Amino acid sequence: MSTQPAIYRLEYSTQSYDWGKLGSESKVAAYAAGIDGFVVDNNKPYAELWMGTHPNGPSYVLSPDGTKRLLKEVIAADRSLVTPELYKSYDGDLPFLFKVLSIRKALSIQAHPDKILGAELFEKFPHLYKDPNHKPEMALALTPFEALCGFRPLEEITAHLANYPELTALVGTDVATTFRNTVSSRVDPSDLDALAENRLALRTLFSALLTSPPTRVTENLAALVQRIKAEGTELRIGSVPELVVRLDGQYPGGDVGVFAVMLLNYIKLQPGQAIFLGANEPHAYLSGDCIECMAASDNVVRAGLTPKFKDVNVLLDMLTYRYGSARSQLMTGIPYQHTAHSTLYDPPIDEFSVLLTLLHPHDHEELPGVEGPSILIVTQGAGWIEPLDGEKLKIEQGQVYFVGARVGCAFRAGEEGLTMFKEHFVPRSIEKCQREQDSESENGTDWGDDWLRVGTIRQAPEHHYRIPPNVILGAPQHVSEYEFLGMCALNPVQAWLNAAQPDQRFSSNNHHFQIPQGQLTKWQVSQRT
Repeated sequence: MSTQPAIYRLEYSTQSYDWGKLGSESKVAAYAAGIDGFVVDNNKPYAELWMGTHPNGPSYVLSPDGTKRLLKEVIAADRSLVTPELYKSYDGDLPFLFKVLSIRKALSIQAHPDKILGAELFEKFPHLYKDPNHKPEMALALTPFEALCGFRPLEEITAHLANYPELTALVGTDVATTFRNTVSSRVDPSDLDALAENRLALRTLFSALLTSPPTRVTENLAALVQRIKAEGTELRIGSVPELVVRLDGQYPGGDVGVFAVMLLNYIKLQPGQAIFLGANEPHAYLSGDCIECMAASDNVVRAGLTPKFKDVNVLLDMLTYRYGSARSQLMTGIPYQHTAHSTLYDPPIDEFSVLLTLLHPHDHEELPGVEGPSILIVTQGAGWIEPLDGEKLKIEQGQVYFVGARVGCAFRAGEEGLTMFKEHFVPRSIEKCQREQDSESENGTDWGDDWLRVGTIRQAPEHHYRIPPNVILGAPQHVSEYEFLGMCALNPVQAWLNAAQPDQRFSSNNHHFQIPQGQLTKWQVSQRT
């Protein structure tokens, strides 16, 4: 076991894809410019920066003498860097993959499989799907960042069928009429049959769109673009007309993914905002720079806005067909423990959480060690990192460091301040839920000691309500009375409820429950052991 503080500077890899920003306009290139021997080519797209142990872009540990060694090999030589339990669980790899993305041209309409589907696709089609893992992911904006995520509210889709006859012509009058008739009235959230009918109607509509004959797609898209341009009105960024014209220009020739903007939510993030995308949810990144965090997988099922292989039938079968506003995809950062300058983004999955630390000139921050490994990247400024039991190191923009399990660090900003993102793993399944004593004493409720913690404390704009131990939840549905700050991933009992009103009945798959008024806590819904 190592006797030195386990903090290692890493050399990372960059990926050049057609959709990346060119030259120095790319954050990927700006960060990589600090690597010895790296020269920015302003005619080359710099799309992705990879940090981790994934074989398609592994990181190396840099030694003071200039030699380097694969991070995975360093971990194998000292398993305490990730803990022996984690090493065994993930076969010596990190459970997460950390990236920077710089996007000039829209990425594909896509979704990522859950673990069951990921294993099935890998077994049947290993030439297309390279690993058996799932790939939930979170994007944190570094610059203004545009994306499509999740299906729009059904009333918006209905309006688009009326306003864009080219869409109706493409999916067919019968399908469009059935969709309008099915979703014409507001559904009671407790009416599971009506919710299922809505989802089936949405699936039928989306299927009709994605399986339309290419000649009809080309014909109707050309007519739509011509009509929009002939109107001569100024196109508002992010509006359906503007997106149609922009994406048709990026993927000319009749890509069916252009029509998907009428069914999927458009969202624009400002720096510091984040979205979480669980398994089996449709999305596409459109433009901007972001930090991207994901489980260690490269599995993508595509259906549009791409010249690559489109696995349309798999995508149509895998989607959840949840619908609602784009706000339901937002992740709200919360203050991290007792720190003064760090914000936690904590999605409802096992593989990762992310800290954003923002220090003004000469500010100081101490981050305690966590039970798993971490990788951090400096995205702006410079300063020093100091292990709580070691010597300080100079750090600056573009540098990346690996931090071993249970290693705490102190940071101090220099004259320009210091901004960094730190992705880490915490083995939640073995961490007992701390009881909310004040709330329990106020409510007269004994929740017991046998709750496992599946998330850290969050603060939210509205009240959070905790579900009693005897209630088992399914995957959350979007209903108007509730907004979700996270999406369910693997564990069907993981959900954050941001209740607009207490004592409102809420449906969750095949389960109904009442949220009792007064049972207020700050804790994420957890499963009783």
